[in-house]
Amino acid sequence: MKKVKKIKINLNGKPLFLPKGTSVYKVIKKNKLHLNKIAVELNKEIINKKKINKILLKNNDKIEIVHFIGGG
Repeated sequence: MKKVKKIKINLNGKPLFLPKGTSVYKVIKKNKLHLNKIAVELNKEIINKKKINKILLKNNDKIEIVHFIGGG
């Protein structure tokens, strides 16, 4: 049986273990979030949503996801 290597990241301040090679997009979809309603920051830099599928996470990366809330 093949052993999958794991990485540890922080998602909104909480530790999360993922398979090596996981993209930011997969984390967003796994958490059932909609790209048009969130902003994503990776290691204190805002991510361009057009490139989100190509960005692979590394050990100790820090992701912050914020939701947009409408109001008036």
